[in-house]
Amino acid sequence: MGIESLLLTTLRMSIPLVIAAMGGIFATRSGMMAMGLESMMLFGAFGAVWCSYLTGNVFLGFLTGVLFGMVFGLTYAVLTIRFQVNQVIGGIALNLFTVACTTVLMQFVWGNAGNSPAVNSLEGSVNIGILAEIPVIGPVLSGMSINFYIAILLIAATTFVMFHTCFGLRLRMIGENPTAASTLGIKVRGYKYLAMLICGALAGFAGAYLSIDQLNMFSKDMIAGKGYIVVVMLALGKYNPVGAALAALLFGFSDALQINLQQMFSVPAQLVQMLPYIVTILVITFAVRHVKGPAGTGKLPEE
Repeated sequence: MGIESLLLTTLRMSIPLVIAAMGGIFATRSGMMAMGLESMMLFGAFGAVWCSYLTGNVFLGFLTGVLFGMVFGLTYAVLTIRFQVNQVIGGIALNLFTVACTTVLMQFVWGNAGNSPAVNSLEGSVNIGILAEIPVIGPVLSGMSINFYIAILLIAATTFVMFHTCFGLRLRMIGENPTAASTLGIKVRGYKYLAMLICGALAGFAGAYLSIDQLNMFSKDMIAGKGYIVVVMLALGKYNPVGAALAALLFGFSDALQINLQQMFSVPAQLVQMLPYIVTILVITFAVRHVKGPAGTGKLPEE
């Protein structure tokens, strides 16, 4: 198990977690739980493959994945804001619905409920000459997809918007005290809807990365709990973009480690594949027990 190989796999596995986590930051800071991330990522992954299959255009595939994620972000917002469904229940219900929905759609589109045929995917890597000369990590960075650099830009952009703009200030105020924000004339529900659209867009983009960048196909329930892992990451990173990104590296490393261990040792794959979820349980048990989200999570302004 070479260091370069482990580092490369860690970064690749972290990319979708980072992208989805940046969307989750917007949701949680506005007082919305990110429990529906799994559905947004899964539907985004399906939409990206479906469009790539129909058009052969990878970039349209990514755009479709973003739009499909936004659809479920908006659906979650309507359920929890307009109809005031419990956010945990609404998110889990959407996650379960999306698994069934994408399975039916696969059967309808491709006649196979297990996986799609191979489609056009994003190929090649970005080679930045200066970075390639850095010892150890240079060869790793030179082999990364463009989405790795997009993820880094998203961390910077999310940090700037959340902590250095009026929009971010209002969003954080809504998350802490929606009633006080409403008395100041801030349209609380409108900001929450917008936050969930942003969350859905980035989660859909993360799903598209999994299906037409990391892979070139869609398979049943391919997100495999990553949406729930992102929820844990957000708490571990204390709902801060940089903290969430560092948490993504931890989970990316656990994922990369189980892949490398499967290649090195003749052990049942199911045992090694448990590693990321064991890490998740340990983090929940020991690291995030006392981490509290925004005080106004799940609340709407008093009428």
